[in-house]
Amino acid sequence: MSKIANKQMICEALMEAAKTDKDIVALCSDSRGSGSFTPFADTYPEQFVETGIAEQNLVSIAAGLAKCGKKAYAVSPACFLSTRSYEQAKVDVAYSNTNVKLIGISGGVSYGALGMSHHSAQDIAAMSAIPNMRVYIPSDHLQTKELVKALLKDEKPAYIRVGRNAVDPTYEEGNVPFEMDKATVVCEGTDVAIIACGEMVKPAKDAAAILKEQGISATVLDMYCVKPLDSAAVVKAAENAKAVITVEEHAPFGGLGSMVAQVVGSECPRKVINMSLPDAPVITGTSREVFDYYGLNAEGIAKKAAELVK
Repeated sequence: MSKIANKQMICEALMEAAKTDKDIVALCSDSRGSGSFTPFADTYPEQFVETGIAEQNLVSIAAGLAKCGKKAYAVSPACFLSTRSYEQAKVDVAYSNTNVKLIGISGGVSYGALGMSHHSAQDIAAMSAIPNMRVYIPSDHLQTKELVKALLKDEKPAYIRVGRNAVDPTYEEGNVPFEMDKATVVCEGTDVAIIACGEMVKPAKDAAAILKEQGISATVLDMYCVKPLDSAAVVKAAENAKAVITVEEHAPFGGLGSMVAQVVGSECPRKVINMSLPDAPVITGTSREVFDYYGLNAEGIAKKAAELVK
């Protein structure tokens, strides 16, 4: 199956919807190229706004358009969107309950060699802490398409983080289980529960296959909906396992691991191990090199799971 970057799929899905819905507006902060939104800007110039490198303006303008009845999609690198315009995201979007979808592109360590200034390893924690702000991290382009279609049907604020590069799909064309705000069960097992989000879901799925060869049964949950967290799915997976592992392209504090541990600790105590980026500037390299270095790959996840079970 061909690989398509999630950001490209967001553009394609919005372009398809914009054929009949003239209220859809895309906004970029000098990021139409890096965000794969040049086709949208070229096809629907009257539904496109370029703010330049001004993320705070980007979010406030998006909120203003939303108050005028538009469906605003603000596209900007996640590292800047989640930090430079944090107050605008909190006040103009979430507190004001505007129909703005914040699209954080090139999330996590997608920018690789550009270093910590361009990495967004704290955005899950930051955006999830804002009341009335939903946070989504789809795992592949197929799930991304379903998510965008669902988001077009509501008028609530949301932050969607996607990576920069095309990734191997987790699902198959025509077979993409999706329910809004519900975790997707990739596979079910009885020894260990692996809960992942974003680009970590495919390695988690592959880790389950490795564990199966070792006689270890693993549940894998695709928690694309980081907020609202599907607590019921977390509890069910934890109750049927001896231990829980969370895997995320994020710092160790305040992200998926912290949320899952909070639920498991209060509802069905089990040992919870969080596999994440370190609490330090990460090494320089491509996403794959960074993941491999920190064990955020199928082999690393399988090794950690085997250690826990045995």
